[in-house]
Amino acid sequence: MLKTLSAPFRMALRFPLVQFALVIVLIVLLQAADDKSISGTIFNGLDRLVEDTIELVATVFTVKSFTRSWLTFGLMIAYVYLACWLVLSLCAVGARRLVDLAGRHNFFWSRNAIARERGITAYRAWLPLETIRPAHVSQREWEEEFAWPPDNRPPYPPLGQRLLRATLSYAAAVAIVLIVLQTFTPFPVISWLASVITR
Repeated sequence: MLKTLSAPFRMALRFPLVQFALVIVLIVLLQAADDKSISGTIFNGLDRLVEDTIELVATVFTVKSFTRSWLTFGLMIAYVYLACWLVLSLCAVGARRLVDLAGRHNFFWSRNAIARERGITAYRAWLPLETIRPAHVSQREWEEEFAWPPDNRPPYPPLGQRLLRATLSYAAAVAIVLIVLQTFTPFPVISWLASVITR
């Protein structure tokens, strides 16, 4: 029931222009707060972080007034957006754990409703896999092979292995882009990075 009632608000919050407007409003509210309050302290820390980032960028190329203003604007929005995303992600994880706890202990007799909703979600996720199952393969064998193996382990690698693989693939992609920029363009990006690291 709560998910149904909150659906319009969640749909509006997923719209990028609404997110951008909320970030701008949050920055203005933080800036308008008294310096001795919690909001003022948060804004001072954000302002210091933006200034430090601009100083770091200034070691790579010249930052004049026009570039500095755009960097201040963009970095402040990016940092606030990232902080909001992290806070909301943590809240979503906490809410999911609370719902799991409520379902496990049948708090307010909610177990059946939670199980029914998650069963519908699992069925919808299963349908694309089920449509390609060959007729001669039983559904049980198909599930054990691709959805839920008999040793009760998920059919994907552990989280640490997935994180390591994603990190290595992103690092390889960034390295390829840097090498291409260094070799085929007039921008010596690797030389700039080496000079920044040595400083």
